[in-house]
Amino acid sequence: MKKQIALTLPVRDLERSKAFFAGLGFGFDARFSNQHAAGLAVSDDICVMLVSEAFAGTLCAKPLADPRTSRIATLCLFCDSRAEVDALVSKAQALGATLPEPAEDHGFMYQHGFEDLDGHMWALTYMDSMPGQQAAA
Repeated sequence: MKKQIALTLPVRDLERSKAFFAGLGFGFDARFSNQHAAGLAVSDDICVMLVSEAFAGTLCAKPLADPRTSRIATLCLFCDSRAEVDALVSKAQALGATLPEPAEDHGFMYQHGFEDLDGHMWALTYMDSMPGQQAAA
C-alpha cells in the first residue's frame, strides 16, 4: 500500500465549510462523513477530514489552537499550472476566503494561497518540476 496522509481540520460550521470546499470543486467521501465530520476528497491520495470543533475537542487531550490567530500548519497543495493556482485562489476568495499574502513568483515555483473560512492556510503551488524529480532523474 502506498503511503498517504489524511489531515483533520477542526471547523466552526461543518455545513458552511462543506459548501466552501464543494464550491472549489472538491468532492466528499460519504464513508467518512456524518453529522460531526466530512471526508473531503482532494484527490485519490489526499483526504482532509473536516470535523466540527466540538467533536475535534474529543479527539485529543490538548486544547485546539485557533487558526484565525495562530499558525500551526500550512497546507501546501500542488497544482498543474499557474492558471490553476490563480483560478482556485479567485474561487476561494469569492467563496469568502481571505488572501493574507500576495502571490510569489520564484521562476521555477509559483505560489499563492488563501485562508479558508476557519483560518487554515492553504498554499497553492505550481512548480516546473516537483521536489525530488530532478534528483531521481
